[in-house]
Amino acid sequence: MALKIRLRQQGRTNRTFYRLVVTDSRSPRDGKYVEALGWYNPIEEAEDKKISIKTDRVQHWLSVGAQLTESVEHLMRKSAPEIVQAQTEKERAHRTKVATKRKAKKKASA
Repeated sequence: MALKIRLRQQGRTNRTFYRLVVTDSRSPRDGKYVEALGWYNPIEEAEDKKISIKTDRVQHWLSVGAQLTESVEHLMRKSAPEIVQAQTEKERAHRTKVATKRKAKKKASA
């Protein structure tokens, strides 16, 4: 099961707000979800009331293997940049490790 951390639309017409949820990537946008991780209200004027994220739970789901969508990643960069930075470093280290293995394998076969 591929897990995504994405936005789930709530509210009424022209007054939408969003919940940050962990869900199966195959489920519909507003369908069933595993856990709610916070909310985002784009209409709110005050910055402190605009977004709320449970960073410890987001960190947990990322460690389990969930992926952030682009919109959620953008929101996380604003509210919790350390989580996105740690995720980016983890991906960069993985790419470096794979590239090193590929070079060693190529060198050994040559």
